[in-house]
Amino acid sequence: MKKKYTDKQGQYLAFIHYYSKIHGRSPSEAEMQQYFRVSPPAVHQMVLTLEARGLIARTPGQARSIHLLISRDELPNLA
Repeated sequence: MKKKYTDKQGQYLAFIHYYSKIHGRSPSEAEMQQYFRVSPPAVHQMVLTLEARGLIARTPGQARSIHLLISRDELPNLA
């Protein structure tokens, strides 16, 4: 079966999963930026890409509203 996402996208998805599990809310883009050590536009573009590919959903205008649309079984381990 072909993966629905790239390795890099998989790491973002795994981070969102584990962050949400630990903190009880989804991560902010600033927290993803800090973890992955990338620029704010890079994180925002990744979020838009994951949303466009149907891997996450967000509520417009609501902070920390990212949630995964795929099961934990489909996620890689966080490196």
